[in-house]
Amino acid sequence: MNPALDITANAPHVRPTSKIRCAGVRYDPGGGGINVARTAHVLGGSVSAVFPVGGPTGDLVTNLVARSEVPYRRIAIAEPTRESFTVADDSTGQQYRFILPGPCLTSDEQLKCLAELRYSAKAAEFVVASGSLPPGVAPDFYQRVADLCLDLGVRLVLDTSGDALQHVRSGIFLLKLSLRELRERTGRDLVDEPEQLAAAHDLINSGVARMVVVSLGSNGALLATSLGSQRFSAIPVNAVSGVGAGDAMVAAITVGLTRGWSPSKSVQFGIATGSAMLLTPGTAVCERADAERLFDSAPEPEDV
Repeated sequence: MNPALDITANAPHVRPTSKIRCAGVRYDPGGGGINVARTAHVLGGSVSAVFPVGGPTGDLVTNLVARSEVPYRRIAIAEPTRESFTVADDSTGQQYRFILPGPCLTSDEQLKCLAELRYSAKAAEFVVASGSLPPGVAPDFYQRVADLCLDLGVRLVLDTSGDALQHVRSGIFLLKLSLRELRERTGRDLVDEPEQLAAAHDLINSGVARMVVVSLGSNGALLATSLGSQRFSAIPVNAVSGVGAGDAMVAAITVGLTRGWSPSKSVQFGIATGSAMLLTPGTAVCERADAERLFDSAPEPEDV
């Protein structure tokens, strides 16, 4: 719902008030859903990206999606698509990420998005809704998406945060959260693994989701289902950029599920693909060979 033109560059040193001259500039189509679609396509999944865009930035995002050979359906909106800007400081190796809020969608534009989704999802096995909601979109929009998916008999994978996450009540097949997002959803500190798993199972027991994946960054991930819980170790790599790793993880989990894999094996594939994404600059999509190589070497999960 909130795609972006992702601009990535390097600078010798980031400092206040000075003009910071950048190099190595690259442009990628971004936003959670588009990132998921691009990665799923690279992994061999049959996928279509559905997104609202407007203005010259929206045209550029559309052209970049087309160049990636991902099938897509765009919904035209009046206001221009946002930009996101990431600068890597060569002197420290740190990244600075600037995320703009996005366009304000009218009520009619939001209805067009839902109508396009209903049309596109009729032949789908899964719908992935990923990313933030732009200004003006009701915080319960993803619940409306969940209701639509239930009506179509399509399984929904959701990865969002903030008010959009708080207003989801039911109908999600798989909910992917970071630990920060799980804390925000529950309003609790969740200082250790038992508390984190208990919070994930609360979401399952209350009917919000059938499965919950909690990404823990360098500590791996947790999977909670009605049958139990598992802990997954991270796969260490020499990271180039952390942008888009969570979206790549969601894409690979969903691709694994479409292959008939178990949730456990799918999450392993997700961690491997998220790790492969760390090897790429900006939001450039990962290489399938890297994802499969890391998947082959991934440690087995532990029951907890």
